[in-house]
Amino acid sequence: MNSVRSLSCLTLISLCMQLLGSTSSASTSLWGKKLSFKGRPCMWQLQPEAVVPALQELSACMLLHRTHTPEWTGFDYKAPGGGHTELGLGGTGTNLSVWLFGEKHSLERDLKLHEWHTVCLTWSGRARRLRIYINGTSKYDTSVNPILLQQLAPNGSLTLGVSHYINTNGEVQQQTGKDLLGEIGLFRMWAREWSAEELRGQSCADGDVVRWDLRQWQHKCQPEPDNNLHCAWSLYKINMWFKVHSTQPGNCLVSLEEVTRNWLESIFPHNISVHNILLSSPSRTCHVVNNFAALPTQQSQPSTALSNSTCDKCFSSEVYVNVDPAANVEVVQANIASLLSSTFSYDFLNLTADPNSISILPVELLPVVPEPLPTVSSGTATPETGPTQSLPARPTNVSTTGDPLDLNETAVGPDTFFRVNLTLSMYGSPTKPEDIIEKWVKEQLEVNVTMIVLNLIIKENVGRNMEQHNGLMIFHGQPKQYYCTFHVQEYNINSVAEILTLINATLTSGYKNDSIIIQTMDLAIKHIVTANCLEETTSTIYGQYIWPEAFPQVTQTIGCQRPRSEIGFRICKLDIDTDTTSWTKPDMKNCKPLVIISDLDNITVTTGNAAEVVEMIQDLIDVQLGDSAELSSSELDTVVEKLREVVDISSIKPAIGADIVNIVADILISKTYVTPVASILLNLTDRMGNNMDFHEGSISISAPSLALSMVNVDQNKFSGLTFGVSFDSSDLNPEIFVNHSFVGGLLPDTNATISLPSELHNFFPSGERNTTRVQFQFYGTDDLFQDPQTSNATQRSCTLNSFVVSASINNSLINNLKDGVVVTLRHRTPKQPEDKVQCVFWDFQKNGGRGGWNSRGCETRSISANRTSCLCDHLTHFAVLLDVSRTPISDADSQILTVISYLGCGISSIFLGITLLTYLAFEKLRRDYPSKILINLSEALLGLNMLFLLDSWLSSFSNYSLCIATAATLHYFLLASFTWMGLEAVHMYFALVKVFNIYVPSYIPKFCAVGWGIPLVIVSLVLAIDKDAYGSAVPEESAVMLHSTDQFCWLQNDVFFYVTVVAFVLVIVLCNTFVFIVVLIQIRQMSSNKHSTNSRSSLHDLRAVASLTVLLGLTWSMGFFSFGPGKVVLMYLFTIFNTLQGFFVFFFHCLMKENVRKQWRMHLCCGRFRLSDYSDGSRSVTMGGHCKKNHLINSDSVASDNTSTIRKVSDSSTGSTPNHHQGV
Repeated sequence: MNSVRSLSCLTLISLCMQLLGSTSSASTSLWGKKLSFKGRPCMWQLQPEAVVPALQELSACMLLHRTHTPEWTGFDYKAPGGGHTELGLGGTGTNLSVWLFGEKHSLERDLKLHEWHTVCLTWSGRARRLRIYINGTSKYDTSVNPILLQQLAPNGSLTLGVSHYINTNGEVQQQTGKDLLGEIGLFRMWAREWSAEELRGQSCADGDVVRWDLRQWQHKCQPEPDNNLHCAWSLYKINMWFKVHSTQPGNCLVSLEEVTRNWLESIFPHNISVHNILLSSPSRTCHVVNNFAALPTQQSQPSTALSNSTCDKCFSSEVYVNVDPAANVEVVQANIASLLSSTFSYDFLNLTADPNSISILPVELLPVVPEPLPTVSSGTATPETGPTQSLPARPTNVSTTGDPLDLNETAVGPDTFFRVNLTLSMYGSPTKPEDIIEKWVKEQLEVNVTMIVLNLIIKENVGRNMEQHNGLMIFHGQPKQYYCTFHVQEYNINSVAEILTLINATLTSGYKNDSIIIQTMDLAIKHIVTANCLEETTSTIYGQYIWPEAFPQVTQTIGCQRPRSEIGFRICKLDIDTDTTSWTKPDMKNCKPLVIISDLDNITVTTGNAAEVVEMIQDLIDVQLGDSAELSSSELDTVVEKLREVVDISSIKPAIGADIVNIVADILISKTYVTPVASILLNLTDRMGNNMDFHEGSISISAPSLALSMVNVDQNKFSGLTFGVSFDSSDLNPEIFVNHSFVGGLLPDTNATISLPSELHNFFPSGERNTTRVQFQFYGTDDLFQDPQTSNATQRSCTLNSFVVSASINNSLINNLKDGVVVTLRHRTPKQPEDKVQCVFWDFQKNGGRGGWNSRGCETRSISANRTSCLCDHLTHFAVLLDVSRTPISDADSQILTVISYLGCGISSIFLGITLLTYLAFEKLRRDYPSKILINLSEALLGLNMLFLLDSWLSSFSNYSLCIATAATLHYFLLASFTWMGLEAVHMYFALVKVFNIYVPSYIPKFCAVGWGIPLVIVSLVLAIDKDAYGSAVPEESAVMLHSTDQFCWLQNDVFFYVTVVAFVLVIVLCNTFVFIVVLIQIRQMSSNKHSTNSRSSLHDLRAVASLTVLLGLTWSMGFFSFGPGKVVLMYLFTIFNTLQGFFVFFFHCLMKENVRKQWRMHLCCGRFRLSDYSDGSRSVTMGGHCKKNHLINSDSVASDNTSTIRKVSDSSTGSTPNHHQGV
């Protein structure tokens, strides 16, 4: 409060001066302000000119205020060119993640919503240490992988609140899906690792790498003031340019530092004291620094008199001040900037600061003022031309005298070990670069048969650009950088110095062949002093064995107790991560067990041997399932009973619990028939979770196809809990997510989510303990849930279409919840539009106590073809059933339909191309209206078929804009095809039903405007309303639409699909059906007037009907009737007829038309097959000349024509109408 009072007058002066137009750096300060991210496009990006240097240690802090729970990004720093995240902060739900050099570090930490949190991370490349602090307290401390780079990539791109990528033009683009919903304040970065004490001191010092100043940032949304974001501080650095002007030319004999100090002490109030002043050499002009950068390095000037030549010159200054008592940073910045904006007069000198150059920064410490000031050297460092290739400093505990070892030839001792960290650049594009690097390293070091390469790890540093090395510039491709770490075992017992020199010389020689070049960029070699593995006794199912002490990397052998002719193995292993030795698990596969599973009945489980019993069961299970694919029923009963005794005897340690979960998982993924003990196993895992003893707030255990998570919740602070699992059937390893809040939907990238409402705290058991155990379980297999309704192949009416997830609370029966438990499950196979899904729970009392699925108390809310949401009023095991009684399409039928679709579209595309070439090449064929309409229809169908064939290929590029363009174009050609089918019907109606004179000027141009314009308007409206309505369907969605597992760019919005596709097609098909019926009635009536009929006339009638069916697209109507028992047959007919529509157009309107065949014979045939032009010339010319004056669609002559009635219909529909139907 004192600081505020002392500066209140100055604050008022500052505000008045700013209103009068004063400009200073204070207006660009972000102190006391926040950045709001509310879902709208908002990206704060570091100015390209604000360079982040190559840092070997750093600290970064920010204030974070989250308002929603989805995946979020705090900040994202990427190396030049994009690639992986060099440094970043983000999170999902209750997990907080930090990225360093592309490696993700996660910790379970729930940053409560609607609260400000201080999040800091520090890193030291020298110490290989990463620490994360939340609200001043260390929450994460880990050693960084030594194979990673120990230097932050310079000149990268940094964004706040959003993740980003670099496009092909080098521009920073926002990457959607990870945007922060909340606020950010006080983001700063320093070039040193801050200590825990400094962070706990709530330092207000601004960053020396990245500052909280508007001039360093590009932004699309404005900062907002926040009265809660105040930070009081005392130490400040002022950078500015000022000009010295003399009113007495020729008289400048004064001390510049004295003048500057008098100036500042005169204008500053008593609570701001000047500590130190550094001044630059004089300059003719005031070089206003760029808004993003700091002033140039100052060189202090001695307090000597100015020469006459220095008047009317500019100086840059660096002034350190102390504000006592401390005041809010933004207030101090505004006050000082306002005070410096006025011209100061000192005798005959006027000092004027450039307001645009003023920068007031809070700093950590004030510099020590040396007396006298030291001389500044102009060349303090040598520019770094590239990574060095020198050996590290020799370890102090290693002898490097080079003296020979005092050992005789029969002496036995440990080998010598070294740790090698190697950075390589590779030029060329081999298919397996890691194999080439491994081969090169081993060939280089193992050539003399005195060294062995161990534990080799190779990683590519994606996105890091390479520089020239040792003056050698490679021009034939962008190199890639790889980091290798490995151990070298040398067993010739040479001196350490000799081995170091040999390894260094060997690995710096490089590698080159015809197309591949490997160059060593950096090399570090360390001698490792290893310890032996001490003698150890192990008790296993193979007997008790005593393993003698062993040297590192030595394999000990021991004779089996049965059979004695075999031996077991065990290695004293050197660990690549810790450089220490430890025994591996004994390999006793050549031995035979001394006990079998049935012998477990003779073992009494106690609290002292529970862990050994579980380990024995695990070994016996491994042996039994290694020899056969299943356990017998008696073996299964024994194992389950013994596990039950372990769970009942005492509390379970997490290690024992993990072993039990692994045993259950091994049984489930085998072919063992577990239905008789299913209820026992489910109860066993539930009681194990309730009895597990752990000190953390939660613990999760996963095994193949099985996952458990136990959470201790505070009864008084419970506001909901969400459990999610991501599961891939290919690797069977579930990944667990826990969110300490209620999430009403599917967590990102999960297959199953169960959300518990806050109402559950009413059901928590009462007692002295203030915590309650909530347990979640996930089952990736349905072996424990065999219901005759789903498992009996002959009687089943439903199938389990999701994985199983459950929730329970210890010692509590939960039912009749008002809010309900939300369970969201991803379908294992996509739901077809007509399929019915049902939410169910596992009822242990059903089917005579064997259990079964029951839907009581669960409400089904189908969300999409890929997932279903359930709302249940109780807790148990939940799943989703799919009704299979509706004769679904099998996988085999779907595959066949896919092949037919692509084959039919390919055939149609070829013959549509032939049709178009025919009508466009021969002018006589396209003189009448039907032919011109046919040409437009063929063009639309050809575009539709070609886009369908190319869609999957185009979507494979995963290009957002390309996919939208592809989907919109496919939509356009589909609508255009049906529009031209409708125009065919319109023309047919005019020509064959409205037989009186109808005058329509510009007939075909109007048809073209409708045929191509209406689809364009529809697609444009969709793009204008929501361009994201188009996109790429995930494989499950494309399987539903197109019976294919490939990605497919198409309409993703159901509303747009049903309105612009289904409804549009339905209207066209209904109208065309009406015209078709009218035409058939006309044919029937006119045929009844003829006195005789013959087979040829009937065949012509049949051809006319088939031709009309193709032109009007009536075969598409089968899609609306593809349900019920005949669904599969109708789907086959629908696919065959519609994909081959283009071929049928060619067949009826090219191959079967007499005038088309004549044109082919006249122009494409030779010899006796060729037809002369004269045979058709005179009639064509005469009729053509007559028709140029005819503007009628039809005339009375059509009705009174003496030709066949069927001929009229056929000609009108196929395009061979008599020549008086000419286009205008």
